Amino acid sequence: MIAKPITLMLAALLTGCAATTTPTSAPKMAITIDDLPTHAPFPPGVSPNDVNFQLIDALVKARVPGVTAFVNAASVEVDPSTEKALDAWRDAGIPLGNHGWSHKNLNDLTVTDYEREIERNEPVLAALNGRDDFKWYRFPYLAEGDDPAKRLAVRTWLADHGYRIASVSMSFSDWQWSAPYARCTAAGDRAAMAELERTYMEAAKADIDYSRLVSKRMYGRDIPHVLLLHVGGMTAHMMPRLLDLYRREGFQFVSLAEAQSDPAYAEDNDPRLPPRNQFFAPRARDLGIALPPEPDYSRVMTMCPGAGPATSTP
Repeated sequence: MIAKPITLMLAALLTGCAATTTPTSAPKMAITIDDLPTHAPFPPGVSPNDVNFQLIDALVKARVPGVTAFVNAASVEVDPSTEKALDAWRDAGIPLGNHGWSHKNLNDLTVTDYEREIERNEPVLAALNGRDDFKWYRFPYLAEGDDPAKRLAVRTWLADHGYRIASVSMSFSDWQWSAPYARCTAAGDRAAMAELERTYMEAAKADIDYSRLVSKRMYGRDIPHVLLLHVGGMTAHMMPRLLDLYRREGFQFVSLAEAQSDPAYAEDNDPRLPPRNQFFAPRARDLGIALPPEPDYSRVMTMCPGAGPATSTP
């Protein structure tokens, strides 16, 4: 059974406590979670609220500080019951950032329409946060515009309206497991579920190794990483094991603001600087830095065919 949210007293640990045994030289990571409150599909009998509550409980029980979650408030308009999920994130002390009203791709909109998407999300976020903590923006699909003029216009608008851009330096595309998790659960295929769990953890570990390799080849050091996850059923199911993995790998959890105070992220928050790819590996290749192929686990998306929803999206 999926647990309901931890009490506020325990939730305070999330923002007030960090592991005291982590050495100061430990690599740092800010966890970000996209697509609140609904990142479909879900297994039969599991609601969006169930998944949100399960994620919150895992983060609180593990005493993970510094998490930021990003909201598409259109989901609440479609399913008003999911307002409870957003309330639960707020009550856990987790800042909620802007991910656009309905997860639209900038490449498909005019600059004006895209800015309206951002603004339409703001009343919900302001009511939840009660302050300007929502002034972090995560581009849906990490799409910053299909031409330099559009990109510059939106980035300038964001800067003028007090937004900071939430970057990504670490992602194993956890969304790829969402649909097969729903299908394999519906099918009751235990062997397939075990394989999904195995590949999920294997992909997360491969992503750690690859992201740190890219960081060291680009900067000669471990930069503080910004991890991208999604509010999906599989990630909720795996979150305790995932957090254990990051701790075993020595990561210290920090806030998004602390991670992005590193000079490696300077270009992401200054519209006057030249554009660059949101992902660090393509940036490295643009600089002529040799890298091995990136880990690819897209094959999991074909597991348990015919047992339910065919696809999920980032």
